[in-house]
Amino acid sequence: MTSVQVEQHDKDSAGNEAVSDSGEGYQRGLGARQIQMIAIGGAIGTGLFLGAGKGISKAGPSLILAYAIAGLVIFFIMRALGELLMYRPVSGSFSEYAREFIGPFAGFVTGWTYWLFWVVTGITEVTAAAVYMTYWWNIPQWLSALVFTCILYGANLISVKLFGELEFWFSMVKVTAIIGMILICAGILTMGFSDAGDTASVAHLWDQGGFFPHGIGSTTMTLQMVMFAFLAVELVGVTAGESKDPKTVLPKAINTVPWRIAVFYVGALIMILSVVPWTTFQPGVSPFVEAFDKMGMAAGAGIVNFVVLTAALSSCNSGMYSTGRMLRDLALNGQGPKAFTKLTRSGTPLVGTTVSAALMMVGVWINYQWPGEAFNYVVSFATISGMWAWIVILICQIRYRLKSDRGELPKSDFRAPGGIWFSVFALAFIGLVVVTMGMDKDNRVALYGAPVWGLILAVAYLVLKARNPQGAAFAKRG
Repeated sequence: MTSVQVEQHDKDSAGNEAVSDSGEGYQRGLGARQIQMIAIGGAIGTGLFLGAGKGISKAGPSLILAYAIAGLVIFFIMRALGELLMYRPVSGSFSEYAREFIGPFAGFVTGWTYWLFWVVTGITEVTAAAVYMTYWWNIPQWLSALVFTCILYGANLISVKLFGELEFWFSMVKVTAIIGMILICAGILTMGFSDAGDTASVAHLWDQGGFFPHGIGSTTMTLQMVMFAFLAVELVGVTAGESKDPKTVLPKAINTVPWRIAVFYVGALIMILSVVPWTTFQPGVSPFVEAFDKMGMAAGAGIVNFVVLTAALSSCNSGMYSTGRMLRDLALNGQGPKAFTKLTRSGTPLVGTTVSAALMMVGVWINYQWPGEAFNYVVSFATISGMWAWIVILICQIRYRLKSDRGELPKSDFRAPGGIWFSVFALAFIGLVVVTMGMDKDNRVALYGAPVWGLILAVAYLVLKARNPQGAAFAKRG
């Protein structure tokens, strides 16, 4: 993500360029098994386990179609990212690509906005975790949010290898739970056991007011929540600098996106909505937990609630991992305070992680002030800041592909299908999502905040450039 990182390369055993450990200061402790599971787990979080409840109440069974279409767009985004990563794999790649293919200010904005995204996402996930805790105990949401934030902060001051191992098992729990849910629902549909056995039917997908019970317009309005569910799939790009073999591991992880979406989103929702009518689900309640309750499997509901709690904490943990590295990368590039460059002996960014965790404490205050609306308030902020990274990825891929086709840059070993046209389609789709956010009073607040954030970044950039006009941070790469 920084010019310091990409300018210091070594040759690996195959003669290919690789980012030097000494250049970034990180340890290449993430193996193929961990990267693959981080990639899988990154797409399974609060947006599916908790946010889907709101989407089902608004769109009914047509939410399945919304996830399928959005999932296709996510695959286009990930293949665009993969093409850039194989051209030049660097840790926290989005900012560096923006600097090279758009300009230094775009790199500055992208780095800080992606950091903001993960801070807000951390608040979102810890809020969801606090909601899940109320399933068992009537304790204040703010108290759970405080405890979880402190625990995850401590867990992040460990080696990247241990972080990868923890995320591997967190993701394994999520994957196992969803597959188990799908199999149980399939068993109910075919063998008719449980309280829902007599009424379970695939016909529930259309016999409760039709596939679009509230109209296509209502389905379109759920796209913001649907896209939120996919935020963090690009996390594999951040791990490039700490992956043992990025040229091999990252393409494999990216190519798992289609079946991940088909199984964990489309497949899971088809099964749940076939067993339990969509009219049963309510906003703010996990559809997975609600489904088990309606099946008469109270123990199963408790288990699923534990799983979704784990999923939320896993995502928050990934957020702390990312934010510390974002701040350090910005600092190394002269676009942030030098204090953020400090690493622990195990190679984790101490100051950056500490500052980010402190800001995530805002989530504790939000849960204290508005426990009923906390999740909805922060989702819109996370979505708009996270989608900025996707927009930058797509624009950079388009500009890189045009240059590589003209012979100005070497061609990537992992070229995105469809050339630039799939990226253009994905950009148009994201534009549609932004429009729907502006039409929704609950999400419109994020669009009000975006210009304010942009103004803050513009002022900060001009101040930094005035202090060091010849700095590498303000010169376009390429």
